[in-house]
Amino acid sequence: MSGLGDTGKAQPPPALFPAPESDTPTPGRRRGGARQNLPAQSSSPQQAPVQSDDAGRQLVFFGADAAEPTVADLAGLLAGPAEVVRMGGTARLSVQVDAAWRVHVLVAELASRGLAASWEPIEGERHAVRTSYTRILKPLAAAWLHGSTKRPPAAFHLTGRRLRLWLAAAGTPEPPDCLLLRLGPDDKECWESIGVALAATGLAGTLLGPADGGPAYRITSRRRLARLAELVGEPPRAAPPEAWPV
Repeated sequence: MSGLGDTGKAQPPPALFPAPESDTPTPGRRRGGARQNLPAQSSSPQQAPVQSDDAGRQLVFFGADAAEPTVADLAGLLAGPAEVVRMGGTARLSVQVDAAWRVHVLVAELASRGLAASWEPIEGERHAVRTSYTRILKPLAAAWLHGSTKRPPAAFHLTGRRLRLWLAAAGTPEPPDCLLLRLGPDDKECWESIGVALAATGLAGTLLGPADGGPAYRITSRRRLARLAELVGEPPRAAPPEAWPV
């Protein structure tokens, strides 16, 4: 992972708390996202159980463990605060995050989809994560951009992998039984469509405006949080335990 600051020189990854103990996956089981060796410092809501190789563990159809990572999954970042811009026949995706662990997770997730990413610190102890301009992202930009305005395509839906990326970039737990999925503050035209897609997965939420601590969708109840945990899969190793539904 490279960080490009104001000087253009490579920087070390943002400081991160000690990583959790490694839990080696059993054969035949995929973890969400490819894990890099980063230094650690100071769609349809219906369930279709599929038998896995992991001692009969059942996976949820469209859950994060049910499919290989694809570039189309990045629609989950665009459902949240990420932006995509075009330049010629290429496009670049970027997102601002509020914690170092999110940088580590997103860079690994992007790498698992064949996309190199860089990061840089910005105001307020935040970080900007962005890909290079690449033709790989051109179809995603074409689907989401109307001129320069971000808007979900007509067939937009959420899967486990898309939700996993949204959660990694902008999910904030609110104990005891709530979680916020933050939206782009300038993407008001997207909010309603994204709420419909959330409801279709069984995660109907309450839209909070900027005056109420948003923009974000608030997911409430243990039942919905359990559903979300089921869809997004196991926590990334860089994520603090309290940051991920289980």
